[in-house]
Amino acid sequence: MDVLFQNVRELVERAEQEGKLISEIMIEQEMQMTGRSREDIMAQMDRNLTVMEEAVERGIKGVHSVTGLTGGDAVLLQKYIASGKSLAGDLLLDAVSKAVATNEVNAAMGTICATPTAGSAGVVPGTLFAIQHKLNPTREQMINFLFTSGAFGFVVANNASISGAAGGCQAEVGSAAGMAAAAIVEMAGGTPQQCAEGFAITLKNMLGLVCDPVAGLVEVPCVKRNAMGAANAIVAADMALAGVTSRIPCDEVIGAMYRIGESMNPDLKETARGGLAATPTGKALAAKIFGGAVVQGQ
Repeated sequence: MDVLFQNVRELVERAEQEGKLISEIMIEQEMQMTGRSREDIMAQMDRNLTVMEEAVERGIKGVHSVTGLTGGDAVLLQKYIASGKSLAGDLLLDAVSKAVATNEVNAAMGTICATPTAGSAGVVPGTLFAIQHKLNPTREQMINFLFTSGAFGFVVANNASISGAAGGCQAEVGSAAGMAAAAIVEMAGGTPQQCAEGFAITLKNMLGLVCDPVAGLVEVPCVKRNAMGAANAIVAADMALAGVTSRIPCDEVIGAMYRIGESMNPDLKETARGGLAATPTGKALAAKIFGGAVVQGQ
């Protein structure tokens, strides 16, 4: 079945020509591709939103993984915000803490919603539930936030990669951060083109990021990378809303990410053979967790 858009240029052009939000174009595409009703599709995304909300709430109360590598950092960040001493500002750190909370829940074998992957699942909900307090969106607008992020994720998944094993962490947290930035821009009243600019600015600044999980687990450095992805998304969204543009078009940035991933050394793509996983401490942690067994590939 034909899709309404295959790349960001087509997505933005359709939205502009029809005077619609990107989220609406994505909803219509889902209806066309699946044959399901709008009500059914909206209801499913509503359920996804609930899963995200529950994960954030659980994480900021405090969870720890079985390995002990991750957990409790979302709580520390919330306490720091409450102290009034934050330098980055409450909204930014709230997004960071909620991104961390989501990924700590994932590491603790809790239920999350992959956006676009489990390892990058914190960025979209982290930013959404932080800016919620600034923009006071309706439930429908929050659902639309997910459709906007999904539209850009759809493009990346079909034109490049969202897999750390295939394209490095740039393909996971980089894509997630770009998706979040685009959705933030729309929720804040930006144009479809500004959504694309936000995505491009975000992803450009995460190109080349390797996937180097310690002990092959989606914990270190994955959780903190989601934190940085959330911060990147918010700053890039503000830049786009201010009128800043990417000199390299969004689709070309996505293409560059794909080529970089293809040329990346396999040791830096989720094999736990390079990067942080190959440091003395990384190796020691792997040996401690797995009793000295050699850990390769996940």
